[in-house]
Amino acid sequence: MDVNSGFILAATLTSASIHDTNYLPYLTIASCHTKDPIEKVYADKGYFGRPNREFLHLNGIKDGIMRKDTKTAKLTGVEIERNKKISKKRYIVEQYFGLSHLHDGAYQARFTTTVKNIWDTMCRQMAFNINRGAKLVTT
Repeated sequence: MDVNSGFILAATLTSASIHDTNYLPYLTIASCHTKDPIEKVYADKGYFGRPNREFLHLNGIKDGIMRKDTKTAKLTGVEIERNKKISKKRYIVEQYFGLSHLHDGAYQARFTTTVKNIWDTMCRQMAFNINRGAKLVTT
């Protein structure tokens, strides 16, 4: 999602047995179709880990992944403040999920096949972008 405009740039739908964090590189690359290059990727603590951080570093993208406690190290005060700053940007992404769960019944798959669920998700996301665009034009 674009954190400035709130438009959905890229999405993927997988089975529940596949963890979302495996798709950070894929979605980041899929979002590169915009005019301006991606400067920073914001993500929650689930994406914390060396592979995602290294991917961002190798591609010259700033790391906006929230930090989390590990078995060997607790969060420092600086990391806690960093997480708070990141959460102020991430709410834009979370807003879409909250609205789609509340109004569109997106908390569970509606159909029995992946193809139908992907189509359903794409239609909901296009409608969201159109609605978002209309709000931006009128303000």
